[in-house]
Amino acid sequence: MALIKKRKAENPEIQSSSMADVAFMLLLFFIVATTIDVDSGLGITLPEFVDNPEKVEVSKDRMAALLINENGQVLLDGEEVPVPQIKSRLIPRINSKIGLPKNKKLIVSLKTDRKTTYNTYILALDQIKMAFNQARDEYSEDKYGKKFDKLFKEDQEKVREEIPVIISIAEPEGTKKG
Repeated sequence: MALIKKRKAENPEIQSSSMADVAFMLLLFFIVATTIDVDSGLGITLPEFVDNPEKVEVSKDRMAALLINENGQVLLDGEEVPVPQIKSRLIPRINSKIGLPKNKKLIVSLKTDRKTTYNTYILALDQIKMAFNQARDEYSEDKYGKKFDKLFKEDQEKVREEIPVIISIAEPEGTKKG
């Protein structure tokens, strides 16, 4: 009689020799595929540093003084204005300076308190920029029949000369040295 040998049942195993390779490849994939959001900050072109700047007197009718206090209240030439109304208050003043020489154009001065919230500051600055952009669009529509961004480069330059964006960002109260 022949004896039949029983085989021992092998336990199925997952080969772990390449497990480290797979983990490393997954790690590498997620590092490469993940994008990191980097805050780019504000796109403000700052003037060049001047050692001893000359003081220039500016007439009051040329200035639009915007002051934001620590409570977030906005004062435009001493009168309290809600932030969303800044644009509508500035546009007529910008338009009134069209056709005047460059030294007579409107200057918007933005000054804040040290405790002013960043959000209020940015909202006010956006309203100022929107006022200048809307004034440029309206002027472009009247003169060329197109919005500012649809104009040729030469025409855009002419509109920029008529309506320059002049924003003076003053130092917050309490930061001046001297």
